[in-house]
Amino acid sequence: MSLSIGELILEAAQILRQAGVPEPRREAASLMEFVIQSDRTFLLSHPEHLLTAMQEDHFRRSVSRRADREPLQYITGQQDFFGLDFEVTKDVLIPRPETELLVETALKLLDAAKAPLICDIGTGSGCIAVALVREMPRASAIGIDLSEAALKVAQRNATRHSVAQRTAFLIADCFSALKPGQIRFDLIVSNPPYVAGSAWEGLQREVRDHEPRLALVSGSDGLVMIRRLLTESAAFLKLGGQLLIEIGFDQSAAVERLINQSLWRLLDIHQDLQRIPRIVALEKITPR
Repeated sequence: MSLSIGELILEAAQILRQAGVPEPRREAASLMEFVIQSDRTFLLSHPEHLLTAMQEDHFRRSVSRRADREPLQYITGQQDFFGLDFEVTKDVLIPRPETELLVETALKLLDAAKAPLICDIGTGSGCIAVALVREMPRASAIGIDLSEAALKVAQRNATRHSVAQRTAFLIADCFSALKPGQIRFDLIVSNPPYVAGSAWEGLQREVRDHEPRLALVSGSDGLVMIRRLLTESAAFLKLGGQLLIEIGFDQSAAVERLINQSLWRLLDIHQDLQRIPRIVALEKITPR
């Protein structure tokens, strides 16, 4: 006999709690919403609702995956970012709320631009590029990533949000697919890998065991990709163009020391909602 929504959520919450999953009741409810394709209001107002045998099986399998510390977003295949619903798979990093600050900062910098051309390095799911182009009807963007599988996800997200005609995606190692002087961007943005290799084992299981290491780790100190961006980006920016880089919670001082002051003007290091230095904003000040 099938169990009700309320009974299954209670059972699932106990399983998730034993597995060490934070906020197990909320996670169980989120999985139920996903399985029955309904919202939290329905769960609260119809706890007696019975699932079909197929739905119950789907729910139990989903709970088992979450108990194995697979992120909820990979189970549901989606994540909200900047008010948009993005497809996510194990081939891409799950968009984080703090990365929305990168988008907000970019929009302020490009406020007066008529038809800006944007480059998103390490685009992953395409969430940054797609969100920016959605917000600016005359903007266009190129997203670059080393992972072909990630770029397929990004392309689907661009199509999902009706910006495919104004976005292009290239498989490349940073700027390797572009020639200096061939193209000049108004803005280059990046949420690069910035986890130190030595910190990998200390990450929570959801990250360490399930998210792509390529999108997270950048050498022993976490700064390899940031160094490349600070060195290589200027050749692809217009004079006065901006570079925005998301950084780790403890990297602001180290990154500031890496900035070539004859090439860049530091506009700001923006803090996220936890008052952690998160977004480095730079302006190109030399024509080279």
